[in-house]
Amino acid sequence: MDSVRLDVWLDVACLFKTRSEAQRACRGGKVDVNGHAARQNREIRPGDVIEITRPAGRRQRVVVKALADRHIPKAEARALYEDTTPPPSPEEQAMLDLLRQAGPPRLPSGAPDRRERRRIRRDKENW
Repeated sequence: MDSVRLDVWLDVACLFKTRSEAQRACRGGKVDVNGHAARQNREIRPGDVIEITRPAGRRQRVVVKALADRHIPKAEARALYEDTTPPPSPEEQAMLDLLRQAGPPRLPSGAPDRRERRRIRRDKENW
């Protein structure tokens, strides 16, 4: 095997949870191969440099060391690439720590409960 589809390799190397998630990232312009935006059907070879834009603007950079087109254990999957991502700067690390402490954003509940529905109905009647 001398080349593999990008989306398949990203899934097998455990850089994305699923192949469809890797395809969405490629379509969204979040994946670059050798400095150029890459589509999901791009063939990759050992030695290619892949940059993935992660949440909060972080860019993960990996160098392809080996190819695989079938799922393998996660420990073996890590041997498919070398992660050359530079560590975050102190400012970036402080921001990541703050975001982690804040937790996930809380959205207001979708549907009103019984008490809220009664208040809305009263307000409409009195309007």
